[in-house]
Parts: sequence; C-alpha cells; structure tokens
Amino acid sequence: MTEVIDEQDGPDKARPSPAGSGSVTPNPRLADPKNLEPKHPDHARPNHERPQHGAAQHAAGAHQPEHAQPRTAGQLSRRAVLGLAVGLAASAGYLGIRQIGDDPNTGTAGPTPSSTPSTPDEAAEGVRRASLGGAVLQQLADAVGNGDRAGFLAAVDPRSTGFRDEARTVYNNLRDLPLAVFRMRYVSDDPGAIEPDRLQALGATEAWLAQVEVTWQLKDFDAKPARAILPVTMVARGSETYAASFSERFVSGQRRPIWALGELHLLDGDHSLVVSLHQNADLKAYTKLVDQAVDSVTEVWGRKWRRKTVLYLPAKQNQMEQLLGAQPNTYGQIAAVTMAELDQPQPNAPVRVVANPKLFGELGRQGRRIVLTHETTHIASNATASPVPLWLAEGFADYVAFTAVDVRTDSAAAELFKAVRAGKGPKGLPAPEMFAASSAELPIAYESSWLACRLIAETEGQAKLVQFYRAVHASKGQDGIVKAFRDVLGTTEQEFVQDWQRYLQRLAGA
Repeated sequence: MTEVIDEQDGPDKARPSPAGSGSVTPNPRLADPKNLEPKHPDHARPNHERPQHGAAQHAAGAHQPEHAQPRTAGQLSRRAVLGLAVGLAASAGYLGIRQIGDDPNTGTAGPTPSSTPSTPDEAAEGVRRASLGGAVLQQLADAVGNGDRAGFLAAVDPRSTGFRDEARTVYNNLRDLPLAVFRMRYVSDDPGAIEPDRLQALGATEAWLAQVEVTWQLKDFDAKPARAILPVTMVARGSETYAASFSERFVSGQRRPIWALGELHLLDGDHSLVVSLHQNADLKAYTKLVDQAVDSVTEVWGRKWRRKTVLYLPAKQNQMEQLLGAQPNTYGQIAAVTMAELDQPQPNAPVRVVANPKLFGELGRQGRRIVLTHETTHIASNATASPVPLWLAEGFADYVAFTAVDVRTDSAAAELFKAVRAGKGPKGLPAPEMFAASSAELPIAYESSWLACRLIAETEGQAKLVQFYRAVHASKGQDGIVKAFRDVLGTTEQEFVQDWQRYLQRLAGA
C-alpha cells in the first residue's frame, strides 16, 4: 500500500518527530566480563512450538527475498564475513528504554513548522507548493510500491548528482525491507528556509523546504506503522518539480529513519529481522541470538505477544544517535536501547532494538544474548508505553535475561553487595532519577531492581512475578503499584521493602 496525502494545515496535521521514545535507563551489568560468566555451559534453549516462517515480501508486487540469506539493498544473498567475537569484552555497557520527552539532553524535538500565511496570496502560494510537492511525493511512494526504480529517480532532481546516488540507496533500501505499508504526506513547508547560496547551488529559480511525514510498516513485524518526519528540499525547474534532498535541515532531536542513513543489509530469522548498516556484520549469528532471546522471553512472559524482534545495527556511533534523535555522545556507554518508532508512545507501537556499534561489537556471545534478551523483554512487555516504574521494568528485564543466561550473583551485584556490607544498602526501591545515565547510583539501581524481581520469583513463583508486572502495566491510576502489591502479592510495598532488604543482607553476607 502506497499513499501520499497533501495536507498543509488542518486537524490531522502531523506533529514533528520527537527525540524518540523514553528515559535513558542504562544497565551496568556488562561493565565486567566476570558478570557474564555462566555458572554452567550455555546451551541453546529449545524452540518450543516454533511456527513456520516464510521470508517477508514487499507490498505492491515487490520481489520475495531468498529465505535465510542476507538481503542487501539492491543485491540478494550477500554473505557477511565477520564472525562474532568469542570472548567477553571488558567494556562498559548499558541497556535502556527510550520514551518520549524524558531526556533533557535531546534538544528540540522536531522541525519548526512554517508560519501561517498572513495574506490570501501567501495562502495561495502555499497551496500551489503543496500541490507540486505532493505530486513528487506521490510519484516517489508509487515507485516504491511498484518496484519502479526509473520512476523513483525521475522524481529526483537531475542536477543534484550527489543526492541522486543517495536516492538510489534509499530506493534499494525501501525495496529490500519487507514493507506492507509506505506512505508520504506533505505536512508543511517553509520557502524561506533555503539560503541564497543554497538556491544558487541548486541552479533553480525556486526551492523550498517541505516537512514530510513518512510512515512505513514491516510485514509480519509491526502491528502499527512507524512514523518519522523527513525534511525534503523541493526544487522547481520550469514546469517540473523535483526532490533535491532528503536530509537538509534536520534539527536537534529529530529522528532519522534507518533506510535514509546508508546501504542496508538484512536477514530474517524465525522471530527476528536484523537490519544492519555495517556490511560486515555477521547477520546469521545475530538472527540466531535474537531468535533465542524471543524464545527465552516467551518462556517467562508467555506466548501472548507478537514474538518478533527487529534489531538495528548502526555502523557508527552517530548513526545510532540519528536513529534515536539524540545529542552526540548521549549513548556512549549504552550497549543497546529499545526505541518506539513513533512520535507518541502507544500500545503496539513498532519497537526496535538499536545496538551501540562499539560496545555491542565488543561483547562476546553471552553478553550479546543477555543484552538482546533484556531488550526483547521490553518489547514483549510494551515497556516503551507502560506505567510500570523503572525499577520494575528494568529489574524484570534483567530477571528474564539472567534466567536465560545464568550469572554469578556475587559478580552481577558486586556494587550493591559492597554498599550493603558497608551499611549503605538501599532504603527503598530505586527511584527514577537513579537510572539517569549520569547517576552515580546507576549500578546499584539496576542490581537492586533485578534482585527485587528475583525475590518475588523465589518466594511467590515466577508466574506471580509476571502477574505482578502485568497488573501494574494494566493499571490506570497512580496507585497501580500499591494495588498490585496488595492484590497479587498479598503485602504492602513497605513490607516488601523490608523483606527485600533482609534478602540483600543475606546474599551479601552482611
């Protein structure tokens, strides 16, 4: 399905793309390889009742990629050559959820809309530009759906030679993704955004910057379409109008779609789709790890979720930041982030796991499996649009990850146990500010949250822990956690904290 809608103003006007999806919630569990050492050899968990999975195919008559082969944009069956590292890397690494509006360092959330026309003539000019630009977007969207490369490039400015190369890559990427939906919508424009020097370089008498809402949905993976705002430079040459840039005038905090960042390399597994900007990534190894993560999460959470995970592998740090709409170096110590590709958090949003190319690449197989299981737990539990407190969201994700891959408790909770032995153990369950990337209490926040969830599972059973989480997630008011302690666990938060503090003291040998 392809569609473009000309809509300059009105009640459905798209909101600018925000900084992304939620609070940065890093996990220090990967800071030392000892923390990832299993108690006994790792074995792949059985794939219970794994459904048959055919390779996803494009909408509107696109080609069907070869199953179980890496799908490189514009070139099928391109094999990756770089294997996974065998050992565990001694590097800092964190995990996180990213939701909307929680990161104070993301800056402006999206493009600044153009001003409302003040005269009838200006309004008429706006309608004219929207009509011209909308026709270009329609041609681009139709070409993607119909597999018409020539038609796509015919909508691209012939004089913008550098952009034509970029446009070819974008087209190949979009055709290679398993798209069920691709739409482009003309939202607004600003004729004054093109500087005189840029206009002269374009060699055009008229050019303007249009804000375009792009929505796309991955077949078999997304319940709802992803959405982003793309700044598109439009240029008029005589009677013809073309797109001359897809990347001009991005603003701070504006997310960029992965298909606009470079050549993509793809491979799908039984429950996974790995989308890489790194041509040498071992896609087969990554799909296996993601498939294992989905199975591990399902064993704890149950089968009532989509049981699909999309992993984005940026090749460079700045690509991760562009995907997340983040300021430079915001995620330097974060191994992976779970991100909803929407401008507002909502249930069943299209969620991606975005890996940090440096830290994720330094982890060994066990470390990557822990990271991917943690992040997949966030996907299954809808954590990007959930009222659960951070201690429960992150503690539960760690509980599931460390159920899949056993770790030594004394190593995985080393900072917490050190504090407990010194008489400086936690006074209460971790507060949200303890999960900030700059917090000195970050390691203790994660370790204590994990052990709080493990305590529930040990005393009440794993099913009760899941029921507790679901009850808080389904709550409508601020007292959801209070009711869940009472109705599910038969206790109060105060009584639980006291039990948890004694549990920590016993484990720490204090």
